[in-house]
Amino acid sequence: MLGLKKYFVKYRDRESIEAEEIFLDTEAVRSIEEKGKLEQPIKNRNFVLFYILITICLVSLFLRAGYLQIVKGDYYQDLSQGNRLRIYPISAPRGMIYDYQGRPLVYNIPSFDLVVSLNDFFDNSVELQEEILEKITDIVTEPDSAEVGPLLRSDLIKKIEDAHGKVSQVVLLKGIERSAALILETLVNQWPGFRLEKNAQRQYLTGSYFSHIIGYTGQVNSADLEDNSDYYLNDQIGKDGLEFFYEEFLRGESGQEQIEVDSLGKTQRLLAVKSAKPGLGLILHLDKDLQIKLSQSLESILKKIGSWPPKRKATAIMVDPRNGGILALVSLPSFDNNLFAQGISQEELDDLENDLSNPFLNRALAGQYPSGSIIKPLIAAAALEEEIVTPYQSISCSGVISIVNQYNPEIVYRFPDWKVHGPTNLIEAIAQSCNVFFYTVGGGYGNIEGLGVERIKKYLEYFGLGQLTGIDLPHEEIGLVPNGQDEDWYLGDTYHLSIGQGDILVTPLQMVMALASIANGGTLYQPQIVNKIVDLYGNLVKDIPAQIINQGFINPGNIEAVQKGMRQAVISGSAVALASLPVEVAGKTGTAQFGKAGSQETHSWFIGYAPYDQPEVVIIVLVEAGGEGHKTALPVAKEVLEWYFNNN
Repeated sequence: MLGLKKYFVKYRDRESIEAEEIFLDTEAVRSIEEKGKLEQPIKNRNFVLFYILITICLVSLFLRAGYLQIVKGDYYQDLSQGNRLRIYPISAPRGMIYDYQGRPLVYNIPSFDLVVSLNDFFDNSVELQEEILEKITDIVTEPDSAEVGPLLRSDLIKKIEDAHGKVSQVVLLKGIERSAALILETLVNQWPGFRLEKNAQRQYLTGSYFSHIIGYTGQVNSADLEDNSDYYLNDQIGKDGLEFFYEEFLRGESGQEQIEVDSLGKTQRLLAVKSAKPGLGLILHLDKDLQIKLSQSLESILKKIGSWPPKRKATAIMVDPRNGGILALVSLPSFDNNLFAQGISQEELDDLENDLSNPFLNRALAGQYPSGSIIKPLIAAAALEEEIVTPYQSISCSGVISIVNQYNPEIVYRFPDWKVHGPTNLIEAIAQSCNVFFYTVGGGYGNIEGLGVERIKKYLEYFGLGQLTGIDLPHEEIGLVPNGQDEDWYLGDTYHLSIGQGDILVTPLQMVMALASIANGGTLYQPQIVNKIVDLYGNLVKDIPAQIINQGFINPGNIEAVQKGMRQAVISGSAVALASLPVEVAGKTGTAQFGKAGSQETHSWFIGYAPYDQPEVVIIVLVEAGGEGHKTALPVAKEVLEWYFNNN
């Protein structure tokens, strides 16, 4: 058998089915079919609209996907990469600064700074944030400084909160000790958003001796970033002195490192590095040893007169008259520029800014003073050039010039000299500092016309007074040469101007450059601190040649007469103390009254050059409120010139 038996129905098991039952079942099926139908069938048009809508949506999605993947694909690829990659700057070592012999005046000391990306930091839980800051505090705080930890931690929190929403990252700690940096280096990769940057901190070897020249660097601030968009947050930028003036050469070119991070911002691996390019170096005209000697000599005289350091101030400059190179430039009081390189505290900064002696003022080029008698060689040159007098023409000095008031003969104005000189020619007038002679050639008296204020102004400007010298340092002041246009200008004002009193104001730098033009035969140079710019290996990148501002405005014969007068001042005049030096010196002392009318306070001046026949150095010394020039300024010049020629 095939096994089909089970599919057969036994006849005896069948039951009879009535006709009514068949009819009822047919009706039931028909009822179910009718109930499954809608009362109003959907029209074909609605189906078409529905299919069109679906098609539009699908096409829109397809086009959008194509736009994102094809048109904007690169953009979103970069965005994705940006979430995965971090590009961090590598600071460039700043260029070195050397004296004229190539001796370094600064060093770059390795330094470590802790930087945090604020977005990554705030993505962490509050607990992790606190844990990280606690760990940082423990690492950088000395074990025996328990009270420092909480203060440091609160400082870190304040830094982060102050910067949040303003910048993308902030430098939490600068100048971290090497031992602490080594520990942090092993941890920062596990702290989202943190990194340890290796930088270089400036160390100024000579401290306060060169601070007004070299200046200092500081971390870039928001104002710096507005003016210089190519700087990074943790970059150092020149803030003053040569560091500021030659920033474009000293700064170098930053590098970059490309880091891969995970979704939490933790460092995974280094992908690429672009090395930083070191800055260029500066070779100065300055002599390191001479700068220190001049500073110490000034400090010594201030101590001697009993007011060092709180009140009295002083400045001195030495220049090469052959090219305008500055050999030494001192301003006292000074400050230690290492304070700024290391990160000056607010308390230290406040102390310096509130110091009444103003240690930040570079008196050599920003101090403005009445010149006193050191202006007389310039007035003498102008008088000779305008043929007011000849070198050996005598003017009688009775010790005073008296001028009768033209409106009231009973009023007589007296313009005194410091003594009766008798008949005096130009050379003797310079040597003996005869006021009556210069009253006469400046303002006129008797049968001598005088230069008058207009011509005095013209010649003083020829010598560079009343204008910037153009030195390669910031903060230079212009001084003041009166023009006599004031309706209250009288003959007496011209007399005062002729001896360096009254309204005239000069900077020591202006005067030393003016007298350098007398020493070199009539060429006014622009003063220069920097001589050359070199690369890391000492190869010349840029030579800075001497710049002539003016020349030929005084006849050589007239300059020679003025030189003789200054030489005679050393032989038998007010600067006779210099006669014992190993070289022949020409010079002029000055005593300039200042303050309110009738004040007896005076600034002490000296200016001179040597050797007389072949000048190689010009020196100017000013001691504020130092009394007579031959008592305070002259001894400094003598000591330094003697040292200079014994060592060169």
